Amino acid sequence: MARTKHVAAKKQKRKPSAQGTSKRPHRYKPGTRALQEIRRLQKTSQRLIPFAPFVREVRALSSNLSRDVYRWQAEALIALQEAAEDFLVHLFGDAMLCAIHAKRVTLRLF
Repeated sequence: MARTKHVAAKKQKRKPSAQGTSKRPHRYKPGTRALQEIRRLQKTSQRLIPFAPFVREVRALSSNLSRDVYRWQAEALIALQEAAEDFLVHLFGDAMLCAIHAKRVTLRLF
């Protein structure tokens, strides 16, 4: 088979729209949006884990630990969820400090 030379296609310039020049959408630098989300979540006191799945897990764990069926008060579930989220936030914070100490940028969970 004989080799043939391919002719490159000519590039066409973008034509401006009828309203004016076309503008690209704004892009944030990598990590900026994550830092904005962290700052926003630190200002709020809302729960991060959805309530219904958390309640299902608590009821499943309590039924697995005992043969009796326990009833949970709503205030008890809210207090348990706040304590669990506080524990997880501190756990991830400590894990991030360990990762920074080991000169790592990201935290990997296995």
